[in-house]
Amino acid sequence: MSGLTLDTAKNVALIGAVVFVIGSVVSAVLLRSIAQKLAVAAIFALVAVLLWTQRTSLESCAELVRESIGTPAGTTCTFFGRDVDIPGRSGS
Repeated sequence: MSGLTLDTAKNVALIGAVVFVIGSVVSAVLLRSIAQKLAVAAIFALVAVLLWTQRTSLESCAELVRESIGTPAGTTCTFFGRDVDIPGRSGS
């Protein structure tokens, strides 16, 4: 099975972060006790931040790969431990 593509991984991270931020707000409104609200909102916010930092890390890795002169036709970076295919520079 081949790895994820860069665009797919970035989109998954972006959509996931947005979903968890919305889930955090919704849970804060729907849950009754303040302890439940804080716990669920904190967990959702933490997952959203984790997704966003993985996305940023993936973008940085891809940019380094694209800028390096000796880059082969393509290489990989990781996103939550999964390989992400980074295409090589075109026209080189």
